[in-house]
Amino acid sequence: MKNKLAVFTALTTFWIQPVAFAGMAEAEKWINDEFQPSTLSKEEQMKEMEWFVNAAKPFAGMEINVLSETIPTHEYESKTLTKAFEEITGIKVNHQLLGEGEVVQAVQTQMQTKRNLYDAYINDSDLIGTHSRLQLAVNLTDWMAGDGADVTNPMLDVDDFMGKSFTTGPDGKLYQLPDQQFANLYWFRYDWFQRPELQSKFKEIYGYELGVPVNWSAYEDIAEFFSEHVKEIDGVRVYGHMDYGKRAPDLGWRMTDAWLSMAGAGDQGLPNGRPVDEWGIRMEEGSCNPVGASVSRGGAANGPAAVYAIRKWDEWLRKYAPPGAASYDFYQSLPALSTGNVAQQIFWYTAFTSSMVAPKSEGNNTVDDDGNPLWRMAPSPHGPYWEDGMKLGYQDAGSWTLFKSTPVDRRKAAWLYAQFTVAKTVSLKKTHVGLTPIRDSDIRHESFTERAPKLGGLVEFYRSPDRVRWSPTGVNVPDYPKLAQIWWQQIGDVNSGAFTPQEAMDRLAGEMDQVMARMQAADEKAQTYGGCGPRLNDESDPATWLEKPGSPKAKVNEKPQGETIDYNELVKRWAESG
Repeated sequence: MKNKLAVFTALTTFWIQPVAFAGMAEAEKWINDEFQPSTLSKEEQMKEMEWFVNAAKPFAGMEINVLSETIPTHEYESKTLTKAFEEITGIKVNHQLLGEGEVVQAVQTQMQTKRNLYDAYINDSDLIGTHSRLQLAVNLTDWMAGDGADVTNPMLDVDDFMGKSFTTGPDGKLYQLPDQQFANLYWFRYDWFQRPELQSKFKEIYGYELGVPVNWSAYEDIAEFFSEHVKEIDGVRVYGHMDYGKRAPDLGWRMTDAWLSMAGAGDQGLPNGRPVDEWGIRMEEGSCNPVGASVSRGGAANGPAAVYAIRKWDEWLRKYAPPGAASYDFYQSLPALSTGNVAQQIFWYTAFTSSMVAPKSEGNNTVDDDGNPLWRMAPSPHGPYWEDGMKLGYQDAGSWTLFKSTPVDRRKAAWLYAQFTVAKTVSLKKTHVGLTPIRDSDIRHESFTERAPKLGGLVEFYRSPDRVRWSPTGVNVPDYPKLAQIWWQQIGDVNSGAFTPQEAMDRLAGEMDQVMARMQAADEKAQTYGGCGPRLNDESDPATWLEKPGSPKAKVNEKPQGETIDYNELVKRWAESG
């Protein structure tokens, strides 16, 4: 216990140490040596850094602790930006990196205990419904105008953040500040799709052109084509699909990251479906109270579209993915693409772009000898229940989150570091390193125009109007940590064969309703969720809900004609409308 107490004390107590350097000379050095290119001129960068130098003076010598998940962007922050920030401001930052599940656990622990484990978190905006209801996170809109005004960068330019809508609560207030974001897109071997002999063979078998799949029927046909008809390219056994299925927390994210919505389970509406979202949770328009996840309560988590989505995930994983993929976790499956034996992946995170453009000398078999990608990214295909006006995929928006349980002086110092990592002086260079753009001005900078051909469609996607159809979990989810942990266990039971997709989703929807019932009781008794906790509908015959317009949706033809589009035509459309 003493050791644990010592560790906790070390994490939550700052100490004063002599500051050897902090000021404009150090800022100029970093601007010249590291923070290029930038959307700002060097004079403007110096002006912004001068503000940081002055705002940080009351906190010089302080040591703060922040936490984020492990991705290349945060590695750059942890290794490089902490050093720059300390040299410029005199504030030392311990930026710890852990797995996403451990970050969520730490956030949950700090919320439950109100003990200051970390001074700030880069926490997924998936928790926006949680933070806006529990009111344990700092309302940044009020903070920036009130207690935090003296440490809020006047050049921050919140409206420049592409993910601002993702981190805004139902009350219109900003609760988190985006630090990085990446979309879940379709990935494919452009070089293989361009081969005339494969194009002819595909059309002969399926009756339409080999191209970017618009719907899941085409994706399935292409998966079958490469796995069962092509089988081998240039002496290598190839497969038409890649995914993962290990029974672990990231299997739950695999599904809550809009998989049901991609199939078409939710309702129309951006950034999230209303009244039914991509988790299958119903919350009526104009309300902040979720009413249920089961079809019997008006939800869609166990409806035909959701069951179809889970069935296809399991079926494709077994039939068309490389051997062993069903036992992969998130971290094993995505880097596996670089081996060069997979034709396409329906569910691929652009956070891995930086590793997929690594040189051939580092074992990446998906680039040519000059480092040009042999692959491309494109919009995700949609399932048969999907309708125009619905979100089309998921976008992760790791965002700076402050908690009221953090002492105000430490919170102010952490807020300075948070803003430093997203400041215009720094953000364009950080985006080039991690390829997780947060600012519209960065992705439209000429340096990305020049680099675009090397990035397989990333720049074109983020400059396109389509990007708004990819969004994180929204406000319908009242308590992300409590509900997210249910998913991976139930989905794992499908992968193991213990339950059918219908049985698993019935159990999942029922468990979500049980947990939300407990939230409702707590909210009604003590306003735990600020009056915006669940208020569950009474159960009724599911058929009465399935007969109504919108979600939950009655069963449809789940194998319509496959449809594809030429990738070059798609990019042309983006360019014309961007």
